[in-house]
Amino acid sequence: MQKFREIITKNASPELSNQQIDWLQVLVSDWQILADLSPADLVLWIPTSDNRFIAVAHCRPATAVTVHLDDIVGLYTSSSKASFLNEARRSMKVISPQAPRWAGSYSVQETAVPVVRNGVCIAVMSAETNLGASTSTSNMDAWLSNSAQIFMKMIANGEYPYRATPTSAFNGAPRVVDGVVRLDEDGIVLGISPNARSCFRRLGVKSQIVHENLVKLVADCTVQGLSVVDESLPLVLMGRAAWRTEVEAGGTTLSIRALPLTRRGGRQGAIVLVRDVSEMRQIEREIMSKEATIREIHHRVKNNLATVSALIRMQLRRSNNPEVKVALGEADRRVATIATVHEALSHSLEGTIAYTPLARTVIANAALLASSANQVVTKVEGDFGLIDADRASTLSTVLAELVANSVEHGYQDNDGTIEVYVEREGQYAHIRLVDHGVGIAEGRTGTGLGTQIVASLVEAELHGSITWRKRAEGGTEVLLHVQVQQGEN
Repeated sequence: MQKFREIITKNASPELSNQQIDWLQVLVSDWQILADLSPADLVLWIPTSDNRFIAVAHCRPATAVTVHLDDIVGLYTSSSKASFLNEARRSMKVISPQAPRWAGSYSVQETAVPVVRNGVCIAVMSAETNLGASTSTSNMDAWLSNSAQIFMKMIANGEYPYRATPTSAFNGAPRVVDGVVRLDEDGIVLGISPNARSCFRRLGVKSQIVHENLVKLVADCTVQGLSVVDESLPLVLMGRAAWRTEVEAGGTTLSIRALPLTRRGGRQGAIVLVRDVSEMRQIEREIMSKEATIREIHHRVKNNLATVSALIRMQLRRSNNPEVKVALGEADRRVATIATVHEALSHSLEGTIAYTPLARTVIANAALLASSANQVVTKVEGDFGLIDADRASTLSTVLAELVANSVEHGYQDNDGTIEVYVEREGQYAHIRLVDHGVGIAEGRTGTGLGTQIVASLVEAELHGSITWRKRAEGGTEVLLHVQVQQGEN
């Protein structure tokens, strides 16, 4: 299927500028509100070079039965409908025929709305209502329909979409089906949907709400020091700013969005959407609390490991046995490697971690701790990408053991370089560790404690394989094939 911008670029005549296409993009990104208020299917049409119109976007209402069961994006209009759309385009006025048209077993009421930007009609939007699905003609239907008509005129006047689009750092944007309120120019409630009334009841509003000032009603529910109130709340509740905010009182959190209604720059009231997001915010707080706890656990584990490492070094300094010193030094290095991983995880909230920076640190520290008089430089090429947090500690231990083994047995007391090359392939990583030392002795693979630890971790924890081999040009090459991310079930 062709994308929105691609269809416009290929078919629009006259050709639309990037700014005009951006205007249309903003319109269709937020027109679900108009579709639900109407209620109607909204279709955005652009003129083509052969005097036809092609559909570039389609939105179905959530508050009524759709007119179009199939996807119509990319389809052309009939000649009769093209004339209807052209009339709106030329006049730059909202056109609505007095008589509906029949579409099989039901009738459809169509309205053509010119989409205007900077005095130029750049597209035409059709609003198509399924009259056969209408179930009532209540007072609520009247003010909702009137609000939709004002929005259509704003589009024709170039006043909608808004220049400042409402944004928020929170999830849970309110929709028409969640709750809708109609305000007059002074912020007095002219109409309210049952869902919106329920939302304000949960907040603590006890009056009938209609014909009352919404700002005052909400202000009476918010107690200083006990409620969370955004400074933009009065502007939103008055409908003076196209913005979104939240208010919390009595354990209830409401997400509120205002859509000012204007005509030639003059205010005509506003539509206010409201949604109860109390449960959503509670879940978010619980998740944040759990994440903070996990981070604190990683931090404390790192501190405890640092204490263990200090005790090991203390014992190492007191020992006079060379073999004990070597064993304690290796234990200290392994503990330090695991502590480094927990330090990195304490700063992450994700289940995965960008491992390359951590790998560079682990490999460099392992070379530094394993070398005494000699200087071994490490180099990492390639990108590990994201790996599972629970595999980061295991992989770090493996890499640290391999690097330490190269320093101690490959270079012994000589300077040198250890190179690590990594390639990522899906859930797996292919790692090649190369040193230029004396090379691995025949029959010695896997006999040391370090190599036994590495082989066990690679097979059991990383579900991979490891191979040691002596390089013809000198030195040792270790090949690792390990799973660094859990596959989807």
